[in-house]
Amino acid sequence: MSKSDEQLVAGALAGSARAWRQLVERHESRIHNLGYRLTGNSEDAMDLTQEVFLGVFRSLQRFRGEANFRTWLFRIAHNKAVDLNRKKKLLSLTGGLDEDGGYDGLGLSARPETEPDQELAALQSNRRVLELLSRVPLEQRLVVELKIYQSLTFEEIAQMQEISVNTAKTRFYTALKKMRFAPEKEHALLEN
Repeated sequence: MSKSDEQLVAGALAGSARAWRQLVERHESRIHNLGYRLTGNSEDAMDLTQEVFLGVFRSLQRFRGEANFRTWLFRIAHNKAVDLNRKKKLLSLTGGLDEDGGYDGLGLSARPETEPDQELAALQSNRRVLELLSRVPLEQRLVVELKIYQSLTFEEIAQMQEISVNTAKTRFYTALKKMRFAPEKEHALLEN
């Protein structure tokens, strides 16, 4: 029987490296995927994932259990994503980063059980989603990520982002509207 997040947190706080490792392994792919959809490239997603778990490790003793661990984790991820976005903007203003924010071409796996044509279709679909998500502001992108990909409720999103439930809903539906009514070229991507 697997332990709950709260049990793993208690174990990690008691010094169990195994409990910490299990906690990271349980949530690592979610955080990486969130980072990938927010940043659009693997390198930034990996950086974000590392920053999030470093932040969690440093702050674990402050986890009070008032919200569930997953909500607390995504709050840290939200803050780190905002910080990363600020850094990228600052670096791009000084000429240190390419602002393409483009897709890095990674994503095909070498899994033998996946047919190449299925994997290519999934990759193209992911590319479309990334392109459309890149068209909306980070605050809206985060709400879309948390609602669609992490299956959080608007109440959990509002609590996590310290906004009202109505603001969370507004950001979500505004983002969807912007993605749906993107310029004709992008709109055609939704039709395929």
